[in-house]
Amino acid sequence: QRRVAWGSRARMSFFRAITLSLSSTAPFKHAFRKPVCVFPTAQTLLSFSTSVLTPAFQRRLDSYLSRHNAINASITAEGASMKPDQIQALSKELSRIGPLVRAGQRLKALQRDMEEISKMMSDSADDMELRKMAKEELQLKQNEVTEVEQDLVELLIPKDEADPRDIVLEVRAGAGGQEASLFAMDVFRMYERYADLKGWTFEMLSESQSDLGGYKEASAGIKGTEVFGSLKFESGVHRVQRVPITEGAGRVHTSTVTVSVLPEAEESDVTIHERDLRIDVYRSQGAGGQSVNKTESAVRITHIPTGLVVAIQEEKSQHRNRARAMTILRARLYEQERAKREAARAAARNEQVGTGDRSEKIRTYNFAQGRITDHRVGLTLHGLDSMLNGELLDEFSEALKQRERKRALDDVANSSL
Repeated sequence: QRRVAWGSRARMSFFRAITLSLSSTAPFKHAFRKPVCVFPTAQTLLSFSTSVLTPAFQRRLDSYLSRHNAINASITAEGASMKPDQIQALSKELSRIGPLVRAGQRLKALQRDMEEISKMMSDSADDMELRKMAKEELQLKQNEVTEVEQDLVELLIPKDEADPRDIVLEVRAGAGGQEASLFAMDVFRMYERYADLKGWTFEMLSESQSDLGGYKEASAGIKGTEVFGSLKFESGVHRVQRVPITEGAGRVHTSTVTVSVLPEAEESDVTIHERDLRIDVYRSQGAGGQSVNKTESAVRITHIPTGLVVAIQEEKSQHRNRARAMTILRARLYEQERAKREAARAAARNEQVGTGDRSEKIRTYNFAQGRITDHRVGLTLHGLDSMLNGELLDEFSEALKQRERKRALDDVANSSL
């Protein structure tokens, strides 16, 4: 009957009752001592588990628990006198760290349970049946601890706040002349097809065509779920090795394209003063058609403090062109701030920033061998047609996400917090 599947609390109550009973009959218990097996204690099981909660992880967890208690105490004591925006900010922080705190509290409760079971096992050396049951219960608790620890690790890894955002995609032809502009169009269309596969919205923002119909540069807005999180590792120099259509001797040329993936910024993310902007309007340039060369609908915005320039002429409306230009400018300024923060973190851990550096060659498309190689993770895939149709991007993205996760784990594990 003792093997009936009790709930966790019921089993713990039973173990405590037996322990008290045995401790009250100590002389009788020791009179008939039998040889017993040595069972592992809770501490022993914990020490042999595959725990990833290093001291650094534990310190970070404790800091979140302390912060959670401090916020609750502050709201309780001073909530009536706080301004609405203060309460909103604290409530938002509580919501953000809540899952982590609950997991941490669950872990500590499990560890307390294991210590109690361990103590009970040491106090009931003669009752083999009870010790066996306690050992099973201890193992169940250890399994729960392992699961909670894994959840905690994921929660403790800093999340990129920009991952859920929409993006502004910019593709520019680099070295290679006309061939570079043709490959820029191939790359731009690759992302358009990938967005279609994902069910995202792809909107052309601006384009500048070359004589052969390629793109000197082009930009687009992509909206959907986790767009930046999926495409942020595409920023950098993409290299192509192939025989250009302009090459008569069949020689392979190497050309480059620069890709920028910018998280779309809200107005609250970046402060832009009107006094810092120089706005020029002019007639659209192009092959002709309605509004082209007839009305001053094109807009060029210069951000004076940084020297950033954005020019848009795709829309007939000057107002819409200005709105598009401001979207791109805001995204560029926001990305500059993100780059500064990343550089500061890299300096703190004494390493050079590699991820996202747009001067860095990140990927090679070799048409003769039919291969695509990502130099950051050493991953090579074959199937250029599939790649340019957007079908292989997820495989590269997943490999890069795993690399980023490992770096984040190392950062947390080596943190001095």
